[in-house]
Amino acid sequence: MTFKNCILVGAPVDSGKARKGCVMGPDAYRTAGISEMIRELGHTIDDRGNFSPDTPKIPPDADQLTRDHLTTIGWTKTLSAAANQAARVGFPIFLGGDHALSLGTVAGMAKYAQDIDKPLFVLWLDAHTDYHTPKTSTSGNLHGTPLGYVTGRDGFDAFPPLPAIVPEDNICLIGLRSVDSAEAEALAKSEMHPVDMRRIDEVGIAAPLAAFLEKVKAANGILHVSLDVDFLDPAIAPAVGTTVPGGATFREAHLVMEMLHDAGCVAALDLVELNPFLDERGKTASLMVDLTASLLGKRVFDRPTGQF
Repeated sequence: MTFKNCILVGAPVDSGKARKGCVMGPDAYRTAGISEMIRELGHTIDDRGNFSPDTPKIPPDADQLTRDHLTTIGWTKTLSAAANQAARVGFPIFLGGDHALSLGTVAGMAKYAQDIDKPLFVLWLDAHTDYHTPKTSTSGNLHGTPLGYVTGRDGFDAFPPLPAIVPEDNICLIGLRSVDSAEAEALAKSEMHPVDMRRIDEVGIAAPLAAFLEKVKAANGILHVSLDVDFLDPAIAPAVGTTVPGGATFREAHLVMEMLHDAGCVAALDLVELNPFLDERGKTASLMVDLTASLLGKRVFDRPTGQF
């Protein structure tokens, strides 16, 4: 195992949607023992606390159709800088916060990848594509727009200019099962690689992930993983405001994370959409920490027998 300097970046983003509660996410991960787990696996840890959004300067004619766009733009600027800096000295783990945080984290990692002259790839573990723009979103929720932003779609004029765009062909989405018609049409025209739950039912989760990881390694790329709680089935992970039945099982999710560890190309991790207000005695936060452990090298044989 390669030991890592894990940098925890608290990103209590709660501006990307209407239902509040994700602001408590970073501290829920800490309460669930993420720091202790990292140390037990032999990694070092640098917890940088919870960040705050920048105060952006927005043109007066900027689009204001989306919810709380000023706060989200401020978060994008803050987290882009935080990601770019943290990736230079360790392995950043962004403790969210809703998925709008990835507007900044992926943008910052794209800048870092450009600076070290390597292609950035993105693995999106989510029930949704999050490929909207401020102009196409009918809900006005910016947590549904990160992939639209980082791939350079139109409509983000008020956001910080992207230092580097992530090519659509470098993005794989796994776990899709709730995609509106506008996103489905845009996705069909894009070069991204979607893997919905029907395909997982038909061929399993390992084969499409292995193919994508081979693509990353063949390009000598680095991989940003964005793990949304709603990638998981709500029966095992209820603490999310966007529950969609039929998500990844406990073993499917751990297999994904174990394969990512084995691939050795993951450079950053988002943990997003945890809403502790909706959790059941911390079970979702604990599961997300355990999945992070699998990414950091914990194996199936390492898991103790539970007390029932």
